[in-house]
Amino acid sequence: MEGAVNPANTHIAIKHWPEDDRPREKLISKGTHALSDAELLAILLNDGYKQKSALTLAQEVLRSASNNLGEMGKLTLEQLKKIEGIGPAKATKIIALMELARRRQAGYMHQKKTIRQGRDAALYFKPLLGDAALESFHVLYLNHASRVLQHRCISIGGITGTIVDPKVIFREALELGATQILLCHNHPSGNLRPSNADIQITEKLKAAGRLLDISVLDHIIVSEAGYCSMVEDGFII
Repeated sequence: MEGAVNPANTHIAIKHWPEDDRPREKLISKGTHALSDAELLAILLNDGYKQKSALTLAQEVLRSASNNLGEMGKLTLEQLKKIEGIGPAKATKIIALMELARRRQAGYMHQKKTIRQGRDAALYFKPLLGDAALESFHVLYLNHASRVLQHRCISIGGITGTIVDPKVIFREALELGATQILLCHNHPSGNLRPSNADIQITEKLKAAGRLLDISVLDHIIVSEAGYCSMVEDGFII
């Protein structure tokens, strides 16, 4: 079976395995599709720990996330370091890998570079923010043709009138020559309904935008469960 590993090898250093069983050599000879998730992760980890091979260590990391890559992407540095054999170096490699995977997904939408409706913005932001553990507030700056000029993370850790400062947001818009902006933040709880604070800051930004002739197109909330468009769902006009 493709991706299968001889169980007898899993506690032996990979360099002592038969060449056909070694993940790196298998990738070179057969391609990525021939490797299991654990084998791919073992290549990244590079070496094992004490009596554990890199593959055994990779399997333990995956088990800690219920063998689900989506759940693995949520593991924090501290959670990873609780796994015996995963120190700061290996933990940061795993976190960097998962972040690259998110950015790769978002990159498909970024290539399009045109955001015309809430769904477009959700497709852009969900890979980046859908499983994030902390709440963060983002702005897409657009030109008159709805093409993305810039993406900025404005704040991390909450959404309040003091953290989301209209002066900061619109100063950037004026510097970029943006005529439209689109707001987005995530709800780690999974609840997509906007809070009163979400609605109030959106109305505040819309009012500031009108003074500068810069349209606030929408405010999107994303989570693993999906997205909410405040415009499409009737929370703002």
